[in-house]
Amino acid sequence: MDEQPLKDHVALVAGGTRGAGRAIAEELGSVGATVYVTGRSEETAERVTARGGRGIAVAVDHTVPAEVAALVERIDQEQDGRLDLVVNDIWGGDPVTSSDTPFWEHDLRNGMRIQELGLHTHILTAWHAAPLLVGRGGGLLVEMTDGISPDDRGNLSYDLAKASVIRLSLAEAEELRPRGVAVVALAPGFLRSEAVLDHLGVTKENWLDGEARDRHFAASDTPDFVARAVVALATDPYVFAKTGQAFASWDLAKEFGLTEVDGARPDWGSYFERGVKKAG
Repeated sequence: MDEQPLKDHVALVAGGTRGAGRAIAEELGSVGATVYVTGRSEETAERVTARGGRGIAVAVDHTVPAEVAALVERIDQEQDGRLDLVVNDIWGGDPVTSSDTPFWEHDLRNGMRIQELGLHTHILTAWHAAPLLVGRGGGLLVEMTDGISPDDRGNLSYDLAKASVIRLSLAEAEELRPRGVAVVALAPGFLRSEAVLDHLGVTKENWLDGEARDRHFAASDTPDFVARAVVALATDPYVFAKTGQAFASWDLAKEFGLTEVDGARPDWGSYFERGVKKAG
């Protein structure tokens, strides 16, 4: 079995400072990929290289067209036009999101800012990167979101941004399908990111103590879990059969036989239906 199946592949992980983005970049490094990482990403790029790939950090504000254009132009020049994988994981909207405020009382500027950060950045990045993927003739675009069910996500602006990313991936897939490029939307479960750990006052080592503040936290999964799902998609020779669809990490884990770093198999979808929705 090839331990570095993506050794000659070039990936862009947009938004790789922390959380899922950083884990995805690292996991791609472990299978040999050259990974351009945007955000405050020097440390992430170093981790990619340490895992066996080649990490390249690029400071980019994905709300600024000129900066995104320069990023893609750099990839084009440095990699002779090759770009095999784009993972759109740009977010940054947590500071302006309020889940306890009715939408008509939520600051309108913050609501619009959430659309800019969570959706417009994805459109902008995909628009600039698509020509390289098309030139490759077989690339993959992964649009990261939160949740794939029609259930409300608890805040109008947040829900609109995350649901729109799924619709974006469907529309992108329709136009990229004839060009041989696959597009999927991908959502993690209850993500045990650094931000969530900080919010609950716990660390990676004592994370289960967070259940005292959030009773659902024991069903959470690490960023590594969804990162393994991205690698499974990127190395799947039949990934084109999935284009235009939305997937959850736990479903792909079942399909590809993926586990957590500790060997567990979290299934947030089943837990949510059984332990959250039914419990009210």
